[in-house]
Amino acid sequence: MKVLFVHQNFPGQYKHLAAHLAADDRHEVRALGDLKNIRQRPKIEGVQLSGYAVPERRKSDSHPYLREFSGHIRRAKAAAAACERMKKKGFVPDVICVHPGWGEALFLKDVFPESRLLNFLEFFYHAQGADTGFDPEFSPGEVDAYRTRIRNSTLLLSLSAMDWGISPTYWQFRQHPEEYHPRMSVIHDGIDTRLVKPDAKASFRLPRRGLTFRPGDEVVTYVSRNLEPYRGFHTMMRALPELLRARPNAHVVLVGGQGASYGGKSKSGSYRKQFLEELKGRIDLNRIHFTGRLPYERYINLLQVSACHVYLTYPFVLSWSLLEAMSAGCAIVGSDTPPVSEVIRHGENGLLVDFFSPDALAAAVDRVLSKPQPLAQVRARARQTVVEHYDLETICLPRQLALIDDLTAGRLRPAVPDVI
Repeated sequence: MKVLFVHQNFPGQYKHLAAHLAADDRHEVRALGDLKNIRQRPKIEGVQLSGYAVPERRKSDSHPYLREFSGHIRRAKAAAAACERMKKKGFVPDVICVHPGWGEALFLKDVFPESRLLNFLEFFYHAQGADTGFDPEFSPGEVDAYRTRIRNSTLLLSLSAMDWGISPTYWQFRQHPEEYHPRMSVIHDGIDTRLVKPDAKASFRLPRRGLTFRPGDEVVTYVSRNLEPYRGFHTMMRALPELLRARPNAHVVLVGGQGASYGGKSKSGSYRKQFLEELKGRIDLNRIHFTGRLPYERYINLLQVSACHVYLTYPFVLSWSLLEAMSAGCAIVGSDTPPVSEVIRHGENGLLVDFFSPDALAAAVDRVLSKPQPLAQVRARARQTVVEHYDLETICLPRQLALIDDLTAGRLRPAVPDVI
């Protein structure tokens, strides 16, 4: 089988699937991504990787709503041109796995009309009921529903062209228009639970502070690609004064960059700087540790020593970090927002709190740290949830491979998955 992965930041969500297929000599696996990004990403053995360059945007008098769409078209044309070159050299994929969020999927069916197009459907925007306007503090003014509708242009065109789509959670699935649900499956990317697991001998060292944490220490962890409001960084920071007062031996480790992956940037340059200034004089900086982004192995070690892991998010895409923290056996305090509440059942495999309440967050973390033994079963059930529903080797990867087999064999079957 010939498979083409298309993702501007390859491998992205295809890390495990691409590696598995490439390890099988029966398959020819190629991938296409943005040259600026893929040069900085680790290579996957057996995957023939190509890049495209997106032309710079020229000044235009087009409507502001169209600027993002225009950028997607430029990217789509660059990706299509790269695919045309592959085609001229004899490569025609049986199936194309593509993330349509940045436009790359727009013209793939025009280049390869006989190929099966499998879209990774991560998110579909809404003016109400999801991330847009959820947090008034960082979404001032009236929500521009018109802009939100136009923002979906690329996604709608990609939906109309796909043969099938995958969403990682049921909530993300339900955000997409109902008319496309019969051509969608809910299959998570998968968590390697054999790698990400509890380890009583784990340790995590902070060289600059001369500190080493081990299981049993009062370590509170928070992880996000970037420290920003979309992932509740402001609520986390505002919970620290009361949390540190209640837990005089606790240390808080915050992992993430200082940019903004989603939403607007801080006027202070970074949200870390903004909230440290807001809380100046109210928190013990000797017990708060910002690590920046961590190598994967160190990140897993941190989860393994965590006494309580905090995961907060707008109603938006579910982060891998929540499921990885659960797989590592963390006691989770999460925001009572979808899709978190799809995974966390309050009091069973974690605790849920109001996203906007620093006091509720501090109290929940205090509860976890005060009662480590009674919450041992909650930790165990958190890991069990991931093993039973999101395990890479036994659940997610087999389902992904079966779907690809069905696509290539022409066994397309409308099916709306039941909610767990």
